[in-house]
Order: sequence, then structure tokens, then C-alpha cells
Amino acid sequence: MRILHTSDWHLGRSFHRVNLLDAQAAFIDHLVATVRSERVEAVLVAGDVYDRALPGLPAVELFDDALHRLAALGVPTVMISGNHDSARRLGVASGLIERAGVHLRTDPAGCDKPVILADEHGDIALYGLPYLEPALVRDEFGLERAGHTAVLAAAMDRVRADLATRPAGTRSVILAHAFVTGGAACDSERDITVGGVAAVPAEIFDGADYVALGHLHGCQTITEQLRYSGSPLAYSFSEADHRKTMWLVDLGAGGAIAAERLDCPVPRRLARIRGKLDELLGDPALAGHEDAWVEATLTDPHRPHEPMARLRKRFPHTLALAFDPDRADEDALTSYAQRLRGRTDQQIAEDFVAHVRGSGPDRRERAVLSQALDAVRAHAAGTEAN
Repeated sequence: MRILHTSDWHLGRSFHRVNLLDAQAAFIDHLVATVRSERVEAVLVAGDVYDRALPGLPAVELFDDALHRLAALGVPTVMISGNHDSARRLGVASGLIERAGVHLRTDPAGCDKPVILADEHGDIALYGLPYLEPALVRDEFGLERAGHTAVLAAAMDRVRADLATRPAGTRSVILAHAFVTGGAACDSERDITVGGVAAVPAEIFDGADYVALGHLHGCQTITEQLRYSGSPLAYSFSEADHRKTMWLVDLGAGGAIAAERLDCPVPRRLARIRGKLDELLGDPALAGHEDAWVEATLTDPHRPHEPMARLRKRFPHTLALAFDPDRADEDALTSYAQRLRGRTDQQIAEDFVAHVRGSGPDRRERAVLSQALDAVRAHAAGTEAN
């Protein structure tokens, strides 16, 4: 069976205040054309369909258009909700939509209810595991206290129990939205750390023939059976070196995997440039970036006059400007945003305690901070779900 694996559409998201709806519509055009040209037999969307729990009307209209076009192709489509989606809202009318061949899996209670497809080698069971926020789903799985590993393990136990009732030789495909150990993150993904831990071990999915992962925005292979498709568009400058693709997967007899990356349309290249302003404006080696979306980091010892206006005369699509002056006291002058880059909420809170008190939190205090952050995150997730 030929499968097209994609994820993290983030419909409605902008890029440094640039509206990306036209670029997202172009991706949907590309997706539909690829399904047709590559004779795809099943489409998988591994979460984060929308960028917000309450998406704007243009994003909803684009999603509606995508559903109609995929249904018109007569190719089964399986979608799960991600941590950016409101699972309940995304799942509205899923029973009716399923009649058109679009299977929305947004309810954790249904993780062991597969979509059954078949090819010349027999049945294929496709299980959709929506994003599982531990604080909201632990009761569903009978867990007193849980993190990402525990809830995903419980969900996979249900999947394996159902698979054991299927005819011998039934192959299994899992859709999941999670941070799997070994994956490489970037700046545009929302932190899902719970109890100080965000990643889950790949071994949780042992036994599955293919796992279509979503959440991380870079296309990557964890194992031959576990792959992230990544987002179809770049949503931060940390993705400047990403090649945005979808996975075209041929699932053969006995679960044999053959996978190929198919490129997605690029609305405009990304470029990160760094140096003194006058050097950037005069360097002929940067000519290739003049039509790119640019993030510029200026290293002038003192902030130049009207730097953005001057940069845009040469690089008209400059979107982000940062300052990292070459000075001896560089650490003291590093911007707040630069100091926080790449740090979790837990690390930021612990650093604040150390800054105010002169010493970092002890083990008990770290646990209290972790519990407080988990409670805030669970409250926010519960508010979005409703």
C-alpha cells in the first residue's frame, strides 16, 4: 500500500507577521496533486492541523476545502489532533465526515479503534493516537499520575490488544503526535514538557510496522519504522536549513518499508545573516539572499542608526533583527530573548530563582516548580479543549 505521510500544517499561522495562508493553500494544492500523480492509497496527517485551538475563519475554510478535495479523490485519509488543535472542535462531525473517507481521530478513548484498509497482501490497521496531554487523559487510561511515556504506553497497550484480535498477518500503522527521543527540535514547536520530561522512548511503538509521527517540524528518521514528516512550511528561522518534504511510503508484505521524501513548495527561501551592518550591506557574497526572508544579527559594538530601514534597502524581505555586539562584556549585554532561546519553562523558572536568591532551587523546590508548571499547562489545555 502506498501511503503519504504529512503533519503539522498549522493552518492560520503567520511567519513574523507575514500571512502564510496563500502558501498553505499552495501546499494543499500540491498535496492533492501528489495524491493523484503518485497514486497514493492512503493519506496520513499526524496532528497540528491548525495553529490555534480557535482558528480564524480563513484557516477553517482552507481546511474545509482540503477535506472536500481529499474526499473527492476517493483516497482514505486519517487525521489526528495535535497539541495546537482543540481535539473536540476538530472532531466535530467526525462520524459524518467518515462516510466520505476522511477519518478524524481526536478522542483518546478511540485509540484502539483502527481504520481497516486492505491491499493484495492483506489487511492494514491504521490507529490514530491524538496528542495525549497527560493531566487530561490519565483517568481514561486508569493512571493515578502520569507523564507522556506512561499515557502513550497505555495507549499502545490498547492498540496491541486490539491488533491481537485481528487476522494473522495484519500490518499496523500508528499515527502519533509526540516528541520521541532522538528527534531534533526547533524554535517553532510549542514546549510539551511535563514533569521535566518531554521526550518518550521509541521503544513504546515496538511492533508497529510504520509510525507516522507529528510534532517536530524537521523531517527526520528515528528508525526505519518511525519517521517525522515535519511541517510543510518553515515557521521559524531555526528551520532555515530544513528541506520541507512529505514521506511517500510503500508498505509491503510483512511490513517491509520503502520511503521517499517528496519536496513541498517553498514560498520564499530563508536566510540568516550575521555581521556589522556596513559589512552586510556591502558584501557581494550575500547577493543570493536579496530575495529571501532574512533574519539579521548585527554585531556592531553600538546600535547603528535606523538599521532595519537600511537593511531593507538591500534585503527588502528582512523580517527579524537581533543585536549581538562584539564587546568584552558580551554576556552582560546579551538580549533577554537570546538568553531564553532553547530553554524550557522549567529551566527559566530555576534560573530566575537562582538570580533572585543567589542559589538555585533544591530538589524539593524543583519538584514544586515542575508541578506548578504542569498545572498551568493542564489548565490551558483544558480551557482550549472546551
